[in-house]
Amino acid sequence: MDDEIQLIRDGDGLAVIGDQATVERFLMSEGLPSQALRPRPFRSALGNAAGFAQAGSDIAANSGRWVKLTKESARRMDKYGLRESAKTGFSTGVLKGDKGQIKGFVEFAKGQGPLRGNPAQMANVATLMAQLALQQAMDEITDYLAAIDEKVTDVLHAQEDAELAKMVGADFVIEEAMTIRDEVGRVSDITWSKVQATPETIATTQVYALRRLDALAEKMEQKAKIGDLAAAAEEAEAKARQWLAVLARCFQLQDAIAVLELDRVLDAAPEELDRHRDGIRIARRNRLELISRSTERLVARMNAAADAANAKVLLHPTKSPAVVQSSNQVVAGVHDFHGRLGIESGRQSSETRRWAVAAAEVRDKALETGAKGVGAAKNLGNETLDRASSMKDKLSSGISERARRRRGDEAENAAEG
Repeated sequence: MDDEIQLIRDGDGLAVIGDQATVERFLMSEGLPSQALRPRPFRSALGNAAGFAQAGSDIAANSGRWVKLTKESARRMDKYGLRESAKTGFSTGVLKGDKGQIKGFVEFAKGQGPLRGNPAQMANVATLMAQLALQQAMDEITDYLAAIDEKVTDVLHAQEDAELAKMVGADFVIEEAMTIRDEVGRVSDITWSKVQATPETIATTQVYALRRLDALAEKMEQKAKIGDLAAAAEEAEAKARQWLAVLARCFQLQDAIAVLELDRVLDAAPEELDRHRDGIRIARRNRLELISRSTERLVARMNAAADAANAKVLLHPTKSPAVVQSSNQVVAGVHDFHGRLGIESGRQSSETRRWAVAAAEVRDKALETGAKGVGAAKNLGNETLDRASSMKDKLSSGISERARRRRGDEAENAAEG
């Protein structure tokens, strides 16, 4: 029988389902990095669709891989012409080949894949893909926290607010639930009862962290003197990364709760799975927008501080570069944080204006102004000389005329006498 694989694509990833060897050959030929669909959830999603590669085949022989789609890999998949469903919003299709070579596209409705014509199983696989996208995002945040070496629990323990201390406990409860879920393959009533109160605790901590970042931005905005600005920038550099780490952990735990929720809905109310998955996606996007507004405000204030410091580098040759350096550290940290969460960033950093360059600019400007002044003085002098010369000529002319008239009068008087 010809090799056959099924492709299912949503907004975040691509599921490739089929015989293990065929799936691996396809992914290798396309140069797509992937991760395995976890066995228990994958089999649960397919249900009793045992006729995957061929009628009566063992489901264990089939493989599912998930690919996080980038702009480049999404363009590569476009060539296969997957068909988008107006009902589910997913693009699906079946690729067939001979002897391990995928040759072309077979319309999904005509394929032999196990999900053909089964909306419930399609919803299950779509949910599994959403969970994989969330877990991929969680892994990236784990890498981020390790890279910046911030211990979120240490930051939270250092705060006096009792509500923030609860975040540490919520963290442990959610981690435990995820561990049990990975082992059992589902979220039981007991497991869910432990975690269902944690979202409020996490939201409280998230709001607190956002307010701390807003406070740093406000403090930068209120400082006018370079000395005060330098102190505020140094504080922002020290504290912003800590609160970004807390925000990242909050977001990671919220994604974990979403994964658990989807499993819970799958068990308790499968008919609501599609709507619940859409609701999770919308809520997640709203959280990202909230975080983006707060962090972008901080970036704007840090860049404004850097611009103000650069403008006064001649008067403050030491403190001005320090403001710019602290500003750039904060902006770079926010940019890295945005990248891990999938938020588009704007301006990244400012160039430190060197004292010598600023001094040279002032010197050149002074020389230019001075040259203009000399030219103006010279022109003024020439105009004055011209006016003086003209007055001299007029004066000389007047004197000569009066002398001529006097001589004429004297001659007339002599003749009469």
